[in-house]
Amino acid sequence: MDGVLGFAMSMFYGGAGNLAAYLAAHVLLCLLPAFFIAGAMSALIPKETVTRFLGRNSPKTVSYPAAAAAGSLLAVCSCTIVPLFAGIYKKGAGLGPAITFLFFAPAANILALVYTGGIIGPDLAIARFLLSLTFGIGIGLIMALIFRADDAAHDLATDSAFAAQGAGMGRAPLVFLFMWVALLLAGTLKLGVLTGSWFQVELPLADAQAWQSVLDRLVPYDAAKGEEGVSLQGVVLIVLLAAIGFSAWRGLENIQDGASGWTWTSLALIAATLLFAALSVQAGPEGLRIGFTGKFFGVAVTLAGVHHIARRRLAAEELQDWLWESWRFVKQIFPLLVIGVFIVGMIRVLIRPEWIEMLAGANTLLGNFAGVAFGVFMYFPTLVEVPIAKMFLDLGMHRGPLLAYLMSDPELSLQSMLIIAAIIGRRKTAAYVGLVALFSAAAGLTYGAWIDGASVFTLALWLAGFIALLVLLLALASRRTTPSSLKGV
Repeated sequence: MDGVLGFAMSMFYGGAGNLAAYLAAHVLLCLLPAFFIAGAMSALIPKETVTRFLGRNSPKTVSYPAAAAAGSLLAVCSCTIVPLFAGIYKKGAGLGPAITFLFFAPAANILALVYTGGIIGPDLAIARFLLSLTFGIGIGLIMALIFRADDAAHDLATDSAFAAQGAGMGRAPLVFLFMWVALLLAGTLKLGVLTGSWFQVELPLADAQAWQSVLDRLVPYDAAKGEEGVSLQGVVLIVLLAAIGFSAWRGLENIQDGASGWTWTSLALIAATLLFAALSVQAGPEGLRIGFTGKFFGVAVTLAGVHHIARRRLAAEELQDWLWESWRFVKQIFPLLVIGVFIVGMIRVLIRPEWIEMLAGANTLLGNFAGVAFGVFMYFPTLVEVPIAKMFLDLGMHRGPLLAYLMSDPELSLQSMLIIAAIIGRRKTAAYVGLVALFSAAAGLTYGAWIDGASVFTLALWLAGFIALLVLLLALASRRTTPSSLKGV
């Protein structure tokens, strides 16, 4: 009995520790801007502006490359890209281009490719880009084919209550949206000019190092295993996040009736917390060392720009619509994210990396699906998957299954599956997850075969045949699916 209780407690602590580390390190500078961007897309962008490039009736030679190009600029993980996916999908993007955007952004954004090339090798980075681009567009096309009737119904039912039909997007909303994108990039890009401290100050807190030691015991830090731990700064950020949640609930739930004191409190807390999250805070023997990073100044400048445009260029109704849509996305997505991150933390207690290394030592079908499975259940935040992949490579994992892992890990986290299902329905989500798993394994097999000496011509024929066969089977299957069976998906 004691053994069962101890095992259950270890799983609980694993889930709680994973959730605490995620909330402390990734929600504020990643997810909060993403929610506000999604809200701006939904409230301020006319449907025609989105459908011109990403609509289901746009030329495929325009919509799918545009979706991939937009995703390539965002160095974010699957959890952060989902609000943006929800924003463009709700505003009229076709299912296919929206899925391509959802897949390509975390799988092969510019920063992930550069980091992969520097840590593991340029050959893997090139393979990751080419296969992610090919398969991302392929997955989008297949999803659009399978669910074409439902996609047409969604296009007709697209919510246009906020941005006026037939109107072009004004300059002020466009600049406002770009300022939030700039804030997201300033907070997430791992560039020396942003992460380095420009100057530092010391706070004489003698117990700071002892407090950090206690946190390290509660939530261990181990970069080799992808364990991020929780810092003193992280604890403060979690408390501030709770304060933001309470004040936003009081101030944004009825924002369409007008702003209140709680509304301004929540917005002020968000701004202050984003600035605090951008600082470098380190505990040392003499106290806390506060570093004012380039990220801090980048976030400060973009927040000032957001405030100026919101106050001088946007109407009160536009601001209310934006805040309501942003809050609606938070209510829809954030609870599922918390549940998913907690469950993943518990599952990580059970899974041992050695199992995957044993299964994925050769470029086999089983090895590649093992890499995919590891990417699903041992989800790591964006870019953390690269040093983890390097560890597996050093321990004997074949480069083919390694690529399968790198393509699936940013895509198929449990929490992102839960959120996507809430946005597009369980059946579409199941199809998307199955296609990503299948294509990730196919990418690993292809690249692994090239590593093992297969010719490029042979691999090209294999890929063309594989995709053609899959499309044929899906086309035959979709003909047997009546439009009525797709309703309510």
